[in-house]
Amino acid sequence: MNDHELEKSKPYIMVELVEYIPNAIVVKTILKKSTGVISVMSFEMGEGLTEKISPFDTFAQIIEGNAEIIIDGTSFLLQTGQAIIMPAHKPNLVKANVRFKMILTVIKSGYE
Repeated sequence: MNDHELEKSKPYIMVELVEYIPNAIVVKTILKKSTGVISVMSFEMGEGLTEKISPFDTFAQIIEGNAEIIIDGTSFLLQTGQAIIMPAHKPNLVKANVRFKMILTVIKSGYE
């Protein structure tokens, strides 16, 4: 097992893999390969990811709470159970107006 991955062939409750920490974002890597990464993250209220442009599509699924995800200047308010694909080559950022948890999946295919 890779130190950066969870043990395989074992069930997990995703929302329990990370806790909230005041004034912080917590990241737990589920699976990390040269072809992509899956992480579960917790965001305390007021925290966020700064605007960036990725060469790959990124899939964000909210598993607890509500998140604001801004893609190319358009704001999307996502609730528990909702997901969005942040397209490659478009600026995006993630904001925690309230605390929340999400699963983030990046598949590194050819540069699109």
